[in-house]
Amino acid sequence: MTLGDKLRSLRAIEGSLRGLGRPMTQSEVVNAMKQELGRGLSQAYLSQIENGARPHMTNTSRELLARFFRVFPGFLVDDPAGFTRELQSVLRTEDATVDSWLFAGADQFRSDPELARALLTVAENRDSRGALLLLAEILRTPGLDERLGEVLQPGSVTGTGHPPPASSHN
Repeated sequence: MTLGDKLRSLRAIEGSLRGLGRPMTQSEVVNAMKQELGRGLSQAYLSQIENGARPHMTNTSRELLARFFRVFPGFLVDDPAGFTRELQSVLRTEDATVDSWLFAGADQFRSDPELARALLTVAENRDSRGALLLLAEILRTPGLDERLGEVLQPGSVTGTGHPPPASSHN
């Protein structure tokens, strides 16, 4: 897949995530980048990259696009000759989907820095899917979340706004 193909695909995904029901236009991406990141690319530059007229981009441009689309900067290159998506395992594809979901969640919850940081930490984990499954098992084990909270952050564990589970220790 070429860099241009990847960018067109990311614009389609981002348009869907934003509820547009269609891919974001290049102009919409440029405007959203400037609004959300405080800087961006020109529409002409983005068009040149997508159309292959500019096969390489600057590191700054790659970083901006990666931040905006919530992908790793290394994704924003042409795939090597002979590379096929079929070589990826189902779990790797699921991990990429989980990571995208976590990055989007972190962005959505920017007003709650602790939650956003937690989501980013899981997304940046080598095995984010496994980390979420582990968290599910911790929460399924009665009392384990409270014990871990006491050990990892004595006296500073804050509530979620949800009532605590009924205790069987009385």
